[in-house]
Amino acid sequence: MSKKEFFSAFLKQGKNVGSVTPSSKFLVKKMVDPIQFKNVKCIVELGPGTGIITHELLRQMPADSILLAFEINKEFCDTLNQINDPRLKVISDSAEKLEDYLKQYKVEKVDYVVSSLPLFMIPDSVVDTIMEVVLKTLKADGAFIQYQYSLNAYKRFKAIFKNVDLNFTPMNLPPAFVFTCTI
Repeated sequence: MSKKEFFSAFLKQGKNVGSVTPSSKFLVKKMVDPIQFKNVKCIVELGPGTGIITHELLRQMPADSILLAFEINKEFCDTLNQINDPRLKVISDSAEKLEDYLKQYKVEKVDYVVSSLPLFMIPDSVVDTIMEVVLKTLKADGAFIQYQYSLNAYKRFKAIFKNVDLNFTPMNLPPAFVFTCTI
């Protein structure tokens, strides 16, 4: 999907698209750097959009792992479904239903949850449910990795997770904060 098509999707479905442009390669690097790929069995990606981070995850993931990508924007799902990789499972459903899909794919716990969800645009009750599901399904040595364009979510993450590491990349439009949260 081109930048023009991405922007068009933003204009059509702004409430479901958190940015006017795809993530930069600098943001992608900051999002995947905390992941120890060697023994990964399952990564969940929330709000993968057009798959910028998805491609990098797949590039580094072991051959026997699985990537569950939750995306509610149909155009983005169509783009993601064009990725020819059997490890990728595109799920056109809300992240709130993560547990149901883990059962379907016979996954007990998740190594990492990588999220591009625009939390500021999602009702608090839905974000709370997503965070509960993430906590319930994340392995003890795993991590929840989320980027945002402000620090608004910092207090929420500090209240939920034992550790919250904060990183920043000015080399993105707009500049982004990356939260790496562990339990």
